[in-house]
Amino acid sequence: MKKTLFWRVFLGYAAVIVFLAGGVALFAPGPMRQHHIREQAEGLEHLGILFEDSVTPYLLGMGKGNLEDIVTSIGKKTATRITVINPEGLVLADSEKEPRDMENHLYRPEIHAALQGEKQMSIRYSSTLKQEMMYMSLPLRAGDKVVGVLRMSLFMKELDLLFERLRAELLKTLGLVTLLALVAAFFFTRSISGPIRQFVDASGRVAAGDFDAKVSLGLHGEFKDFALKFNAMTSELKTLFQEVRLQAEELNSILASVKEGLGVLDDEARIVLCNASFRRIVQNDKPEGKYYWEVIRSSKFAEIIKKANAARAGVREELVLADRIFDCNVSYLASRERYVVTLHDMTEFKNLEKIKKDFVVNVSHELKTPLTAIKGFVETMEPAAGPEIRPSLEIVKRNTDRLIAIVSDLLVLSELEERGARLKKEDVDVRALAENVVRIFEKPARDKGLTLGITAGPGLPRIEADPYELERLLVNLVDNAVKYTDKGRVTVKLAADGGQFGIEVEDTGIGIDAEHIPHVFERFYVVDKSRSKKLGGTGLGLSIVKHIVQAHQGTISVKSRLGEGTTFSVSLPVT
Repeated sequence: MKKTLFWRVFLGYAAVIVFLAGGVALFAPGPMRQHHIREQAEGLEHLGILFEDSVTPYLLGMGKGNLEDIVTSIGKKTATRITVINPEGLVLADSEKEPRDMENHLYRPEIHAALQGEKQMSIRYSSTLKQEMMYMSLPLRAGDKVVGVLRMSLFMKELDLLFERLRAELLKTLGLVTLLALVAAFFFTRSISGPIRQFVDASGRVAAGDFDAKVSLGLHGEFKDFALKFNAMTSELKTLFQEVRLQAEELNSILASVKEGLGVLDDEARIVLCNASFRRIVQNDKPEGKYYWEVIRSSKFAEIIKKANAARAGVREELVLADRIFDCNVSYLASRERYVVTLHDMTEFKNLEKIKKDFVVNVSHELKTPLTAIKGFVETMEPAAGPEIRPSLEIVKRNTDRLIAIVSDLLVLSELEERGARLKKEDVDVRALAENVVRIFEKPARDKGLTLGITAGPGLPRIEADPYELERLLVNLVDNAVKYTDKGRVTVKLAADGGQFGIEVEDTGIGIDAEHIPHVFERFYVVDKSRSKKLGGTGLGLSIVKHIVQAHQGTISVKSRLGEGTTFSVSLPVT
């Protein structure tokens, strides 16, 4: 601080002061000398005017007494050389020299000008006195005629001595004023730099984390106001940082307690924050500051990050790391251009899911054989059964058929979940497929008095799909529509738009209450249990439909109003 602000300001002031003082010392003597010379010339002029009337009569021959004595007397009293010259240039009297020893002055510049009627001052070398002199000549008139010249003169040596004394006094005064100005500049600079140094020192302490740093209030003016506000600011910062520290500690505790792996990536794909679970998952104790691909060596994770970066939105997919299965969720924070990665370990859940699927498949296979045998024996016993046994056999047969249907649907669901996207796709004419399905249900619809038909837009394209699964989808939807419609119609609508193929199955049946709509695609969920049992429903048909649609990367939705009918809408990609 001392080498910067104080000395810079002080040396700046000092340079200005010295520059001004030097300028005065250098340029002031010249004008002062000229002013002094003018004053001396005016003094000589006034002196000549005073004695003009005393000298003029002698030039006209009317003077009393000796002109030489009068001039000598006046010259001694005024310390001035006085010379009287006639119009021909002859010296009539001089206070310093004998007139007869002096040359003709007719062509002296000041004499020549005075004889022309003009007063004139000149500084020149005197050939008579052998010194530089200042001359002031005045014309002596008698009426309008110049009858002579009165010349007053001073030795320039005396003027120069006086001027040197004046210049010496000037330099002394300048030196004293310069010294006082430098002292004043020193104290003024210190009065400014001192408070600023306090603020700088206090700011440095605050920057280092010492929020107890304060600035002295023994200041004045704006500095005092600044000090008050600075001290208030440090107190507020201390409070805020304490709150931030507590929040950070609380956040760290929360992050440490979260079992899911949590990491934050910046816009350069570096890991800037993570919790202990994340470190354990990636098997790295210090992943902060590293690029994510240095820590998580997975091409699938890189694809997820690229998707989130391209979409500037959240992406959620399954990820396998070190033989563990994780639900990877990447969220994009637009405000700070960062990505929040959460890794939820789903290995045990997936294992349980696989065990459940295997159990369902195994149980379904195991049940299918005895149920088929039971049905066979019931059908064998029916012809020989008496009237009292036949109703019981009908109940056994109906429930056996329902169990067989459930087992078959469970096997279908297991097969769809197992195959996933491995469908046997080929070019499919959906209209032809729909017409075949409609033929299957023409008799049941006719028996109930329903109108069953197809409406299709012009120029329907063929789509890439698994024809067997697509037929199963249509069978389930039309079967449900016919079963739950007592009057009216069932319509299959086909349309294509923007690369999507739409299939709608619309009925005028009993409809579905709004509270049941979110659950209709769940397994074993039945809206009307009594009616479903009566009609032989398993509660798995719509779940199968949903799996088929998802396997084809399509979407399905349902619209329904109780007592007015239901519409199932399926959208499938053309390719």
